[in-house]
Amino acid sequence: MRRIPLLVLVTFLTISLGAMAEPLPVGSAAIVVNVGLPIEVFTYKPATYTNGPLILVFHGVARNAADYRNFAINLAERFGAIVAAPRFDKERFPYEAYQRGGITKGDQAQPREVWTFSMVPRLLEQLRQAENRPELPVYFIGHSAGGQFLVRMAALAGAQGATRVIAANPGSHLFPAREADFGYGFGNLPESLSNDDAIRHYLEAPLTLYLGTADLDPDDEHLDRRPAAMGQGRTRYERGLACFAAAQELARARGWVCNWRKVEASGIAHDAARMFAACEAEDAIFGADTP
Repeated sequence: MRRIPLLVLVTFLTISLGAMAEPLPVGSAAIVVNVGLPIEVFTYKPATYTNGPLILVFHGVARNAADYRNFAINLAERFGAIVAAPRFDKERFPYEAYQRGGITKGDQAQPREVWTFSMVPRLLEQLRQAENRPELPVYFIGHSAGGQFLVRMAALAGAQGATRVIAANPGSHLFPAREADFGYGFGNLPESLSNDDAIRHYLEAPLTLYLGTADLDPDDEHLDRRPAAMGQGRTRYERGLACFAAAQELARARGWVCNWRKVEASGIAHDAARMFAACEAEDAIFGADTP
């Protein structure tokens, strides 16, 4: 992967991105994109940008998209990419709408058109239009709550146009099984969302579980301690290993394709900035599409 020397060119402005917008500005910016409702998006474009990919970054539980954009500036400079971090505020996107993607409300499955996942292709289309590159390659990476969002998106809505979907240190996982209810498995979903075909398509998704090997704190204040989550493992790292193993085992047993990958960042705990800066991030995002 081509590497770019680190340059820091920061401009702060807010613009509204329409269907025929000008290209994204160089440096750091805050824009508003209409995806059915207005969403703040924090962007960074290297001064030396030519034709690199777009990396969409999904924030954690603090809803700090600007920080996540800043964490990802090193990815932009290393790989000649644009980064964009949408903000899903807690008022409009509480736990069910963000971490769980709006699939359910209470115990009721919701129509696809109201899923939060449905906003992602609209956002991607607007950013591609702004750059006048309808085929602009895109990669999704989310950490913690953002990783949970992407795992469940990959399961129920697919890759949504991304070459690869990278879920870093999710607090809980969606196992490819119906024994646990939705959020942790495919249980209690409509048959069309939970049958064998749905689970097989999940395993076919270009999903990378990007795990910090030191994400081992069982007392982390944000760690999901619901019984179903604890059944996946005591720590985020254990849960990621268990979910990946379950996917591989199911694929072998059924003769299905599994396009998941597992990449481990050695010695890194629950830290988005360090996960994005790690040398392993290149493999997690751009590595060969083989398990």
